[in-house]
Amino acid sequence: MLVAIPVETQDMDAAVFPSFGRAPYFLLFNTENQKNEMVKNPGASAQGGAGIKAAQAVVDSKADALLTPRCGKNAADVLQAANIALYQSTAGSVAANIALFTQGKLPVLEEIHAGFHKHGAS
Repeated sequence: MLVAIPVETQDMDAAVFPSFGRAPYFLLFNTENQKNEMVKNPGASAQGGAGIKAAQAVVDSKADALLTPRCGKNAADVLQAANIALYQSTAGSVAANIALFTQGKLPVLEEIHAGFHKHGAS
């Protein structure tokens, strides 16, 4: 299974980034072979629609699941349409969240917010 996680730095010990749409990168972790790769988030510097752009990047990466602290409705709609499961990450490192996920200890992300419209606009 391929798991996507929003991160600020390209490091397994980094904390999960608090904003899905504005995260600079997504770490993609393969639970079968324990390998990971980084994907740049095109939504990070977008003037608008950051969540949708970020969600499309996750869809394009072929991820099966997303671990994130929160997600906006428009992004969640894109992810759910692609059958990507959404899980709520915890405060802590990417590595700790992956461990919790593989142990089945992360809850499904149920609180989808309206989004932070105009968040990145000048």
